[in-house]
Amino acid sequence: MVATRSHANGDADHVLRPRPVKPVNPSVLRTQQSNDGLQVPSDTPSGVSSGRSTPVPPDAPPSTQSLSSARKHARAQAKHRYFHRINYVPRVSHFDPTSEYRDFRGFFVLFWLGLGLLVFTSALRNIKETGYPLKFNQWRLLLANVVQMGISDGLMVLSTGLCLPLHNLYRNGPKLLWWRNGGIVIQSLFQAAWLALWVKWPFFLGWTWTAQVFLILHMLTLFMKMHSYAFYNGHLCETERRLRSLDEPENKSMAAAVRYPTSPTRASGSSDGNVFDEKIEESEKLSQLRNDLATELTSVLGRVTYPQNLTVWNYCDYLCCPTVCYELEYPRTEHRRWLEIFWKSSAIFGCIFLLTLLSEEFIVPVLNEGAIRLQQVHTASDKGLIMAETISLMLPAFMVAFLLVFLVIFEYILGAFAEITCFADRHFYSDWWNSSDWLEFSREWNIPVHHFLRRHVYFSSRTYFSNSIAMLITFLVSALGHELIMGCITKKLRGYGFIAMMLQLPIVAIQRSKLVRGRWVFNNYREFEIEAIFSWARCQARN
Repeated sequence: MVATRSHANGDADHVLRPRPVKPVNPSVLRTQQSNDGLQVPSDTPSGVSSGRSTPVPPDAPPSTQSLSSARKHARAQAKHRYFHRINYVPRVSHFDPTSEYRDFRGFFVLFWLGLGLLVFTSALRNIKETGYPLKFNQWRLLLANVVQMGISDGLMVLSTGLCLPLHNLYRNGPKLLWWRNGGIVIQSLFQAAWLALWVKWPFFLGWTWTAQVFLILHMLTLFMKMHSYAFYNGHLCETERRLRSLDEPENKSMAAAVRYPTSPTRASGSSDGNVFDEKIEESEKLSQLRNDLATELTSVLGRVTYPQNLTVWNYCDYLCCPTVCYELEYPRTEHRRWLEIFWKSSAIFGCIFLLTLLSEEFIVPVLNEGAIRLQQVHTASDKGLIMAETISLMLPAFMVAFLLVFLVIFEYILGAFAEITCFADRHFYSDWWNSSDWLEFSREWNIPVHHFLRRHVYFSSRTYFSNSIAMLITFLVSALGHELIMGCITKKLRGYGFIAMMLQLPIVAIQRSKLVRGRWVFNNYREFEIEAIFSWARCQARN
C-alpha cells in the first residue's frame, strides 16, 4: 500500500485515510521527504566518513579487499547481519506537521485547549483563595539541588567515556584481555560498579526525590547507551580479528559465524544466500565467509567500517543521538531546523509547568487527604472505600499526567535532540493509543527502550534459553529498572514498580484469551485503567 507518491517537482501527494489495520511496512507510511519536512539526501554522510570509496591496491590483503567490496554493496544488498541490527530509516513522528497522521492533529489541538482551560480555572481559584495565581510548594521542590545535580550529571556523562579506552584495550591488548576472553568480564564489572556508584550518589548527598528521579532516569539512559556501545563493538572486534586471521587460512576454522537468534519476520525476510552448501568448494566457502564477515563490519549505509568508528567524536555524537542502540552510523537530515529546536525546547518547559500545576492542584491534595483518612480508620471495608474514592478522584489527573510525560519525553526532548544531531529517524513511538493488548502497548509507546531490550536482552537470552524464558528475562530486567526508579522516589524498596511490571505477563495472557481477544475497545480501556491504578499505588508508596 503506497501512501506517498513523489512527483517531479518534489511535492508529495499525501493520501489521508484512517488506520483500520497495521500496515505491512510502517516505514512506507511514516517516511517523509517533502520540502517542508525532513530533507534526507541519499548521500548524506554521518560525520565519520566522507562517503566516497578509497581505491584499494591490487596487492592488498584479502581481508582489505573484502571490506572494500562490502562498503560498495552494503546499501544495495540488504543482507541479514550476525548481530541484531535496528532498521533506522528517515521518519517523522506522528505529531509532526508533515506526518501522514496529521489528520489526527485536531485531537492534539483539542488536548492543548483543554489544558489551557485547566490552567485558567486553576489560576482563578488560586487568586480567590490565596490572592496569587499559582502555588509554589512544588516549585521549591523542583529547584532544590539544581547546581549539585548539574555538576553530578556532567561527571556521570564523562565517566561513560571510559568505554572507548577500555575497548581499545580489548582490541589491541594481550590475548587474555580480548573481548571473548576477559574483556566481556571486565566490561561487565565496570558497568556494575558504575551503576552502583551513581545509584548511591544522590542518596549520599541527600537530594530531593525530584532530583534523584532525574539523575536516575538519565543514568539508566546512559547505562543502556554504554552497554550497547561496548557489547556491539566487542562483537565487531572479534569479527574483525577472525576476518584478519583468514588472510592466512591454513588451519583456520571455516565454520560460519554464530548468528544471534532472530524473530520469524526477520528470518523470513533474510536471504538464503548466506547458507553454506556442502557442495560448494573450499575456496568459495572461504570467499563467502570473508564477504559475510566484512559485511558485518560495514555499516548498513555503507560509509563506515569498523574500526573507523572508534573516535571520541563518534562516541560524543552517539551520546547526543536520541537512541540507546549503537550503530556504526545513522541516517541524517540535510540541515538543522533551528526554529523547530526553539519550539520543542519551549514545549519542554511548558510541559514541566503543566505537570507541576497538575500535581499541585489535583494529585498531591488528594493523596494527602487519602493518607490522613486511611490512618483514621481500622476496618478493611472503610479502607477499601477510601482507596476506591481516592483512585476515582485521581484517574483524570493521572491520565493527563501520563499524556504530558509521554509528550515531553518522546515528542519534545527526543525530537529536540534529533534536530540538534540531524538524526533522521524520529520514530520514537508508534500509535500506542490503537494497541489491542498490553504487549503491543509496551512495544509501541517507548520504541527506543523496546529496541534495546529486544536486541541486548531478548535476543541475547535466546542464545541460551527458550523463547518463553527469554521473554521472562526481558520483563524481569524491565521490572527491575522500574523498581529502581520507584526506590529513588520513595527511598524504600517496596516492590510496587516490580509487581506492576511483572503483572503484565498474566494480563497479556488474559487479553489474548478467547474471552477477551478481539475486543479492541475493552482492551484499550483496561490498559489505561490498570496504568492509572499502578500509578496511584506508586504515588501512595510515598506516604
